[in-house]
Amino acid sequence: MGITVEEPSHDIREHIRTVEPEQKTVGSLPAPSPMSAGTAGQDRSWGRSLKNRLVLTDTVVVAASLFLAQLLRFGVTDQELQLAGAAQTYAMVSVVLGLMWLVALMITQSRALPVLGVGNDEYRRVINATIGTFGAFAIAAMLLKYDVARGYLAIALPVGLGLLLLSRHAWRLWLGRQRSKGNYTDRAIIVGSVSDVTFVGDKIFKSPQTGYRLLGAAIRGTEESQVTLSTGHSIPVISSPESVVQAVKDHNFDTVIVAGTAQNGQRYLKELSWELEGTNTSLVVASKLVDVAGPRIHWRPVEGLPLMNVEMPQYDGAKFTWKRSLDVVASAFGLIVLSPVMLAIAIAIKLDNPGPVFFRQERVGIQGSRFHMMKFRSMVVDAEARLKELAEQNEGNGTLFKMKRDPRVTRVGAFIRKYSLDEVPQLWNVLIGDMSLVGPRPPLEREVAVYEQHTHRRLLVRPGITGLWQVSGRSDLSWEESVRLDLYYVENWSLAGDLTIIMRTIKAVVAKDGAY
Repeated sequence: MGITVEEPSHDIREHIRTVEPEQKTVGSLPAPSPMSAGTAGQDRSWGRSLKNRLVLTDTVVVAASLFLAQLLRFGVTDQELQLAGAAQTYAMVSVVLGLMWLVALMITQSRALPVLGVGNDEYRRVINATIGTFGAFAIAAMLLKYDVARGYLAIALPVGLGLLLLSRHAWRLWLGRQRSKGNYTDRAIIVGSVSDVTFVGDKIFKSPQTGYRLLGAAIRGTEESQVTLSTGHSIPVISSPESVVQAVKDHNFDTVIVAGTAQNGQRYLKELSWELEGTNTSLVVASKLVDVAGPRIHWRPVEGLPLMNVEMPQYDGAKFTWKRSLDVVASAFGLIVLSPVMLAIAIAIKLDNPGPVFFRQERVGIQGSRFHMMKFRSMVVDAEARLKELAEQNEGNGTLFKMKRDPRVTRVGAFIRKYSLDEVPQLWNVLIGDMSLVGPRPPLEREVAVYEQHTHRRLLVRPGITGLWQVSGRSDLSWEESVRLDLYYVENWSLAGDLTIIMRTIKAVVAKDGAY
């Protein structure tokens, strides 16, 4: 039996747009399919199959990256180096390093079923395993006086890590599509009051990529035969909380989800976990602790009492130094690579409509500082002056002005806005330190003037070219949703989370999701 803590209230997963299953009503409980359940619990057949595929993919990626590093550094000849007076080839070095790498991916549980498909834990564990492997190898080489070429390691580390993250992301996209069809999922029963079941059930049905199929509910003191959710789905009430274990056995459930605070709280959970022993069924507790992501939660046992330690958000230190380093390297690289595209866009803007190529607008940055954000001009030159006459046609969220067919947008402007190409010059803002690649949306001064007190926390970090708001609907979001997403990012950001957002941004831009 595995016990995990879920955070359904304000988790990143609740903001991902997904395709809901066509069947709105759960109805009678279907029999388990080979892809949705084997034996109940974490060792079911689809889980083993998925893990085996990941092992194979990881092995191919690790081998390919080490071979490429050796080829680029030494060419087709296999160089030798000395270890304790004996000659060793780099082929042998690659084998040892590759085995260490694969073992580290296993030890960090980067293929554990609860982290596959959602959240940032999978990426974080891959990153930790990779950096830990190369760190341990470097220390061992130094102690053994093993003079390994730095260029070999300098190529293998970034190439291997990048390919691993890309392969895991590709598998995640595939798994998400399968789960949206009802495959590769856990048959779940949800326990709690009607209100708690409704709240948690809505979140799960909105995010089928989490891998839970809610096929039944265990509710005390209700005469209703089903619970109807705001998503239009309904869950049949098949048990009471006291007899949920029997329901698990009768219907072969893989997971029991306890929503909210059960009656008799801690005692009920303890007894439920005892009764589920031997069934290989997972017990998941939906936490009421809002806006706190998993990496900030740590458990500390004190005399048999598990204490939950919630880390305070950090806004400086080594982690931010790494974030800034990533910003500088990536923005400089992006400006160089995209310079031909930027030149073509600049020429098109000049030919399409008279006026400057760039649009500079004052925005509010970190700690309330002011800076001028750069964009390619996508509107006529007097766009700001014409804003008042269009105010009544605002299709945005009230605070932000948006129109799907804004008459101020030029022909070239419509194209570059559709694919977010107008935002490419913001890489310069990132390079000079005004912005970051990922962060809250850069606000206007008039927006900051009407902030509520807690909303000012958006200014604790640099604003970003992209962020949770960008990958969750952009212009289609309400003001409250935008603020909530930005505050969630400020409180819970991580490098692995930033990489995830960047990958999701590419997908959102290609899909033109919420852009106008």
